[in-house]
Amino acid sequence: MASRWAKVLGAGAVIVAIGAGIAWALTKPDPHPESYWANLGEPDLGNGEQLFWAGGCAGCHAAKGAQGDALKVMSGGRALPSPFGTFHIPNISPDPYAGIGNWTLAQFGNAMTRGVGPNGEHLYPSFPYGSYARLSAKDVNDLFGYLKTLPANSNIAPPHELGFPYNIRLGVGVWKYLYFNDQPRVELASADEKVKRGQFLVEGPGHCGECHTPRDPMGGFQPDRWLAGGPNPEGKGSIPNITPGSKDVGSWSEGDIANYLETGFTPDFDSAGGSMVEVQQNVAHLPKSDLEAIAAYLKAVPGR
Repeated sequence: MASRWAKVLGAGAVIVAIGAGIAWALTKPDPHPESYWANLGEPDLGNGEQLFWAGGCAGCHAAKGAQGDALKVMSGGRALPSPFGTFHIPNISPDPYAGIGNWTLAQFGNAMTRGVGPNGEHLYPSFPYGSYARLSAKDVNDLFGYLKTLPANSNIAPPHELGFPYNIRLGVGVWKYLYFNDQPRVELASADEKVKRGQFLVEGPGHCGECHTPRDPMGGFQPDRWLAGGPNPEGKGSIPNITPGSKDVGSWSEGDIANYLETGFTPDFDSAGGSMVEVQQNVAHLPKSDLEAIAAYLKAVPGR
């Protein structure tokens, strides 16, 4: 009898071990191979700067209230509250100790597009790599090159303040398995190049959905509610619906949207408020053609 139970327990242990191995294989950090980042040549710093503004880097990584040249000092340190705890935004200046001055292109690129840190660890999706995953290797090379031209800063951000189980990074692998992908957020009927450019900017570097799309209890997007607004992920107030179905923004023309992104003024002569102030000030650096592309995409998405 004892022998029989020993066999049953042994078989159970094997099944558990196999299951754990499969789970690890499905949820382990998955960086691009080194070859993906090879032979990209000299970065296009002009494109890198446009991606810097489109991606809102200054809105998170510069000091709160920064203006002018201070917007290009990527010192980090801001606190980002969430339902899962408080994240502290890192220094991404070229400082070799406090920032990313010693990072390779592969390390930077895998953080940006795969959510994998320089030591092979999962990064928390408070950093919107779920959107940045849509950047090409060339885009990442250009952005990395541009960031290296900015001032170094020695500020060291404090560690995240997360309770159990959110402080276990292995759990991020499960989140990635459920939600992380680089596919289009919506299928568009239009094949217009301007709309496609807008889709790249909104779904990719602009990461607009990170705030404007409601999430489920695990923090993943509700895919059928893309850009439909919802509770502020930082916990205060709400973020508006920006689809054509919105009772407010839905009535705006493409020109109205592009003008708002450029000037901060609505068609009713109101102005951007809250966290949108910094977003608008960042995207205002983009060429008018990109603002028009964003507007065209926002008029082409399904109304919610």
